[in-house]
Formats: sequence, C-alpha cells, structure tokens
Amino acid sequence: MRVVIVTESFPPDINGVAHCALQTARHLVRRGHRPLVIAPAVPDPAADTDAPCPVVRVPSLPLPGYAQVRVALPSRRVAAAIAAHRADLVHLAGPFVLGVRAMAAATRLGLPAVAVYQTDLAGYARTYVGTGEGTAWRRLRTVHGAADRTLAPSRAARRDLEAHGIERIRLWGRGVDTVRFHPAHRDPALRRELAPDGELLVGYVGRLAPEKRVDLLAAAGGLPGVRLVVVGDGPSGPGLRARLPHARFLGRRTGDDLARIFASLDVFAHTGPHETFCQTVQEAMASGLPVIAPAAGGPLDLVAHRRTGLLVRPEDPDALREAVAALAAAPGLRAAYGRAGRAEVAGRTWEALGDELIGHYLEVLRERTAVAA
Repeated sequence: MRVVIVTESFPPDINGVAHCALQTARHLVRRGHRPLVIAPAVPDPAADTDAPCPVVRVPSLPLPGYAQVRVALPSRRVAAAIAAHRADLVHLAGPFVLGVRAMAAATRLGLPAVAVYQTDLAGYARTYVGTGEGTAWRRLRTVHGAADRTLAPSRAARRDLEAHGIERIRLWGRGVDTVRFHPAHRDPALRRELAPDGELLVGYVGRLAPEKRVDLLAAAGGLPGVRLVVVGDGPSGPGLRARLPHARFLGRRTGDDLARIFASLDVFAHTGPHETFCQTVQEAMASGLPVIAPAAGGPLDLVAHRRTGLLVRPEDPDALREAVAALAAAPGLRAAYGRAGRAEVAGRTWEALGDELIGHYLEVLRERTAVAA
C-alpha cells in the first residue's frame, strides 16, 4: 500500500502524536508498504535525517503560549504531496489543521481516509486560548465525520467522540517497546544519585504544561522518605520548580536514557485528568512500576485498580498523596503491582498494534471497493 500519514506533529517533537506517527511509518516500512509523512516544519533543517520514509514539511508557527508546539499553516503542498505519492489511503494523525486540508484533498481525489483521534484539542483550546472549545469540536466533527473510519485510543475517548456526533469509530490503542522499557534497566548508581538517603522515588514523565496538573504532586512530595522525580519540559517548568522545591527535575530525556530512569523509579504517578490514552503509563508498566493515575480518560483502560496500580479522584491532591503514602508503606504491594503491570502490557508491542492498524486500512479499502461495485 502507498499510505500518506498526515500528522500535526512529528519528531523531533516529543509527544504522543509524533511518537505514534513515527512508529506507524516504521511499521509500514517493515511490512513492505510505502508511507509518506506530511508534517509541520520545524526549526531544525536536519530533523528528518533518520526518518524511516520521505517527509514533506509545510510552513508552521509556534502555538501561542506553548512555543514547543507548532501549528501548520494552510498550504497547497498537502494536496500536491498526496497526489504525487499516488496514495491508496490517507492516515490522519490527530487531525486539526493539516488534517482538515488533507481530508479535503482525499475527498477530491476519491481516496479513503482513516482519522486517528489522539489529543483533546478542545481542551487545548480551553487551556491555551481560553475559548474556542465549541469551535474545536466543530472542526473535529468536520474531519472525523468525513473520514471512512475514526480510531479512538480508549473507551473514554470513544464516548467523547460519540457524544459529539462522530460515527464509524473503532478502538485502536498504542504499542509500547517492552524491550527498551524493562525492569532490567534499573540503575543502582542513578538511584543513589536521586535518593542518597534511600528515599522512595516517585516519578512523573511527560510535558510540563498546565493541563498535565503536575502541581498536584506537591502534597505527595511532602511525605517523609519520598523524593519526587520530574522528567520533561514545557511552559510550566519554572512555576513547577518553585512549587516543588525538593523535587529533582531531570529535563527532557529520550531513548535508553529515559528507559533507565523509568526502571529506577519505585512508583509512577500521572496527574493529567484529560488524557485520551497516556503512553507514559504503558511505559511505566513495561518498566515494572506500580502506577498511580486519575480515574479519568485513557488511564481507565490501562490501570487495573488494586492490581496494577491505584486510580484516584482526578485533580485531588489529597487522594494522590494518600495513594503515594499507601504504596510507600507496602513494598510487597508495589512489587506485585509492578509484576502485574509488566504482564499486562507484554503483548502490546508496536508490531502487534501496527498489524492491527494495517487491518483497519484493509477493511476500509475493502469497504470502498464494495461500495464502488
């Protein structure tokens, strides 16, 4: 198949949309297909040197209030690239700006489209612009309503889409690299550095942005014998350093370095209440960690309460602190949750999820053929 992946974000960006688009392109190449990626331009001209397939960049601007996120500008390059690739199918990753133009181009060219819902864009509008939530959903309905199939990452995301009138929805989760993220990468030297007095290491990994609510960790960080570790960067970084003065901030980490940090933690705590999936929860589980997460959104599908971790009331710092205290006092429980979590994600490889995605492509192509006949 010749597939065009139109994504609102792509490496060197570090976020769920970018990572999933990259893994999708890699898997298609491994399976003998011919993908092309269309993505917003980034400042680094060498960004696509290691890309698994050709990448077409379109002009973009930084998102107001969050410069690390770039938003594509309208460009005829999208339709031209789809046509030049002689695509069989268009894959829309987190469609909003580029995705709308790509969906229009696919319609004109008579091409089927699969739209992957990945980000709470209406929530972004509310958080960063202060308005426009309704407008965002109208835009989402336009592109997802025109797609042959929408893939939702969790049951909570599917319910949100259905509540806003979007149809033809199937579930498609995310893969996790269970070789890279593995308990064997636990590093005693790193633990001594982060916890010189043998403290319990409670970590957060992700963007430091308002909607992630990392500030909720302040109460848990005050527990005796607990040391917070925060990995990531973003606009909330300076404020969080002031709010969490005793936490260790490690900045942005990737690859094997990130896997070593994950495996060296004792507990993983996610705080954001608006996740459509939450890939870092899977990476923590693969690393053998018990997980604390809000009982909302994507984590509801990932964390089995009192089996692989603890689900707590969203945006409740006291509930989060109590969960950390409970796990701090029960090393046996932490180990049991960690083993169960690792077992839970063992089959969720990117290879398995990639093949599942190709299955969706083939079903959509067959449906189109049946309609044409």
